[in-house]
Amino acid sequence: MNKLFITWLINTIAIMLAIKFVPGITFSGEWWGILLTGIVFGIVNTFIRPIFKLFALPLIIFSLGLFTFVINAAMLGITSWVSERMNLGFHVEGFKSAFIGAFLISIVSLALSCLVNGGDRKRHLES
Repeated sequence: MNKLFITWLINTIAIMLAIKFVPGITFSGEWWGILLTGIVFGIVNTFIRPIFKLFALPLIIFSLGLFTFVINAAMLGITSWVSERMNLGFHVEGFKSAFIGAFLISIVSLALSCLVNGGDRKRHLES
């Protein structure tokens, strides 16, 4: 449960940074809407992303993994679509914004995950 909470928190922080720095990604809802958007993003990545990756496997292999960025942009677009249907206030304007936002979210998530998991490794080594 703790790992799930940390993953959700990392996703939410990464989405907030994308809202701040990427033109075309906006948030106009209540403060709790961004928290729910992080949950929606996690659910989309957990259940829909593997299906997309399975069907896009030849493109991923052919592009040496670069097509994964397109899949990440699609996941951000789906999150935007679901969030709009739920009136959460999160919106992604187009593919360019989704692509840049997904790239930023990936980098921030990776960095924060490394920081959090690095602390866990130290704790296990000391035991």
